[in-house]
Amino acid sequence: MPSTVLTILNRYLDDQDIQGRLSVTYPDGKTRSYGKGNGESVHVEVTSWPVLWRIALSPDPGVAEAYMDGELIFRDGDPATLLKLIYTARPPQPGFQPHPLFSADRLRYFVRRLHQFNPKPRARANAKRHYDLSRALYDLFLDEDRQYSCAYFSDPDLTLDAAQEAKKRHIAAKLLLKPGMKVLDIGSGWGGLGLTLARDHGALVRGVTLSDEQLALSRQRAKTSGLSEHVQFDLMDYRDVAGPFDRIVSVGMFEHVGVNHYAEFFRKSRSLLCDKGVMLLHTIGRTGPPGVTSAFIRRHIFPGGYIPALSEIMQAAEPSGLHVTDVEVLTDHYAETLKHWRERFMARRDEAVRLYDDRFARMWEFYLAASEAAFRYQDMVVFQVQFARDKLAIPRTRQYITDFDREGIAGAHGMKAAE
Repeated sequence: MPSTVLTILNRYLDDQDIQGRLSVTYPDGKTRSYGKGNGESVHVEVTSWPVLWRIALSPDPGVAEAYMDGELIFRDGDPATLLKLIYTARPPQPGFQPHPLFSADRLRYFVRRLHQFNPKPRARANAKRHYDLSRALYDLFLDEDRQYSCAYFSDPDLTLDAAQEAKKRHIAAKLLLKPGMKVLDIGSGWGGLGLTLARDHGALVRGVTLSDEQLALSRQRAKTSGLSEHVQFDLMDYRDVAGPFDRIVSVGMFEHVGVNHYAEFFRKSRSLLCDKGVMLLHTIGRTGPPGVTSAFIRRHIFPGGYIPALSEIMQAAEPSGLHVTDVEVLTDHYAETLKHWRERFMARRDEAVRLYDDRFARMWEFYLAASEAAFRYQDMVVFQVQFARDKLAIPRTRQYITDFDREGIAGAHGMKAAE
């Protein structure tokens, strides 16, 4: 049996165009190296044959879970470097391409709709699994405003905080906000976007979340900032919200809707918008055809989550009566965001261990590294899709977005100079 799994893995790894050097010490104590040796190097040890079989039969989640459990040990390098070597070994294949040696990915594709069935009770339970973790955990790596979504690096030298401010400004531009407008924030997180839209743009914001922790902190922040009369946060499923609203914004929430519910999401959104209403959807997406959720991510990080293809978004939105008025693809912005998060997390990793345990810290480290690698080397991107009930409610050209961004940048520079 050991010889069989070694034959499978050797054949697979020898076939990869690994640019650096991947060394693996197997349970028999022997080390085998793969790759051209012309780049970065990683050396891992696998502690037992059953673990090696799990990795061979299903690399996702086999590799991640072995690392979490201390059964895959890094003798040199780290998960981020390992994933870089693997993800850059071959160019991304078009469409959903399960590895021919491994059948688990094929099965996941056929049952993905079961995994993403998210009626209201299940949607809330899934949200609580991730977003009701300790606030102190998110303090380890997020920016000061606790933006847990892709930042906007309009300048590559921006700090994480500045890039998150740029993201909120970019979103505000696409919402065409005017003072007094009623805005619904679906998936309002810890309140940062809603508070910004109220404070800086005069909006009247209602934010809804399924997380008790997010709700409590959002309300606390609204009270502390003196914006309670302008921003209301509720523990509520978006399907239970009553309108109308002038604007709807949703950032980093659509990934939790589930493919079975996309049409429902857009029908509900249209019903909540006034006649001249505008919606901005900011979501992780894939540039290729539909795929599957990583088994590691679904099992340990985001149960019920899925990253849609643009075709899936459009197919669900078209019958709703909403007009697609702008689509922007943020290519590597999330890779840079995740790099900041991973580096900040690793700098304070000991605190994560104290909050939970070493297994949790390894899990979170792998999650951040795998996510960064997916956005940098695979087909993961971020879509910002603008919708309107009346397409003529949107300016004829996109210059209004550029002008708004420039005004905000100039204002920020002026404030910095004044300081």
